Amino acid sequence: MFRKNNSESDRKRSRPVTKASAATKLIRNKLALGVVLLLIFIIVIAGAYVVFFNNKDTSNNVSTNPIAIIDTSMGIIKVELYEDKMPITTENFIKLAKDGFYNGMIFHRIKANFMIQTGGYLPDGSQKSSPYGNIQFETSDVKHVDGAISMASTGAKVGGSAQFFICDGAQSFLDGNYAVFGVTIEGIDIVRTIAAQPHADSGDGTGKPTTDIIINSITIENQ
Repeated sequence: MFRKNNSESDRKRSRPVTKASAATKLIRNKLALGVVLLLIFIIVIAGAYVVFFNNKDTSNNVSTNPIAIIDTSMGIIKVELYEDKMPITTENFIKLAKDGFYNGMIFHRIKANFMIQTGGYLPDGSQKSSPYGNIQFETSDVKHVDGAISMASTGAKVGGSAQFFICDGAQSFLDGNYAVFGVTIEGIDIVRTIAAQPHADSGDGTGKPTTDIIINSITIENQ
């Protein structure tokens, strides 16, 4: 009788312990599952965030401005034209390019660490002028950064016609005095190569290259 009571007592004592152990295990499993699901959720959200903002950045970086492809005898230079900030100057350049005005012209004034200039002369030395004449001088917050394309003219704050130059290195002293209307996005190495060619010194350190560097064509994309 004593043993029986002890046995029954033992069983009664053991049941709550068994149930508590199973319940604890179940809770732990649920917690572990919850943590795993939470981690998966965080990873998915983080991945979606990265994809969304990467796409957003790419979208924001895609310019709708026209691109000028300047095909020279030394290589191709691609320039983004700031149609949004310099509409008058850009429109004039695009019109001339589409007319084929620049085809066959030479770079007649160059200097390393300064600029390369074209749009005025043919290889035989004859001068060529724009059929549209001079345009209004235009300015904006665009600067003469490395690779900037800008209108050449007879002086500061004077509207140009067809001649333009591309900066080899930043030329901040020109800011506000000449109409910057774009920037080189590909082929800055070609700009530097042209600028470094041997040339006759015209007295200010610039001059016509000893060997003609010719513009084959200028085509406009993204328009």
